[in-house]
Amino acid sequence: MSRIKDWPADERPREKLLAFGADKLTDAELLALIIRTGDSVTKSSAVDLARALLSRFGSLRQLAAASIAELCQQPGIGPAKAAEIQALFQIARKFSEKRLHPGASYRSAEDIYLHFHERLCDYRKEVFLALLLDSKNRLIREVRISEGSLNASIVHPREVFAPVLKESAAAVLFIHNHPSGDPTPSQEDIAITRRLKEVGDLMGVRVLDHIIIGNGDYVSLADRGML
Repeated sequence: MSRIKDWPADERPREKLLAFGADKLTDAELLALIIRTGDSVTKSSAVDLARALLSRFGSLRQLAAASIAELCQQPGIGPAKAAEIQALFQIARKFSEKRLHPGASYRSAEDIYLHFHERLCDYRKEVFLALLLDSKNRLIREVRISEGSLNASIVHPREVFAPVLKESAAAVLFIHNHPSGDPTPSQEDIAITRRLKEVGDLMGVRVLDHIIIGNGDYVSLADRGML
């Protein structure tokens, strides 16, 4: 096995980072510092394993969405290394995330996208959230309504508006992700939104928008005149 410690000093990821800075390392070299050790069975260095993972999944973004089981399918990656990789990406999400706090004002669909993109874009399942707002469009709290394929049986008005009534919210904003990465609304998305809007009108609760988040993009149904 080609051991990294046997490489020239200026080619070793750790020494390269210390000498020139993290921005000078490739994705594979950065990932190798997390993996740390190679694999004696496959005779692979940590950099070899990192390159194999990136080749297998296609990109860091797709690697970040991989499950423990999927990571462990790569020879040389066991549960311990897989857990370290997932921990790395979760730290990155938390660092990038701009969480909305109670009292924060709703300003635009783009603002919501910027707050929720990092949290939702890598999810393998659809997650449907409701933001409960007061009469001045300030956040009361965030509620997770469902997780799974979005359909009328899961996103039922009863489940959606129960917390709205409990918090005496004056308005509500819906957010969900498309695991495919394409935020284009489906017919089911549109139908559910219209149904929730009708119930909101009957209850005197303003439904401000339904924002669908994809990978690097979003769609606002309000901006498209679908509310």
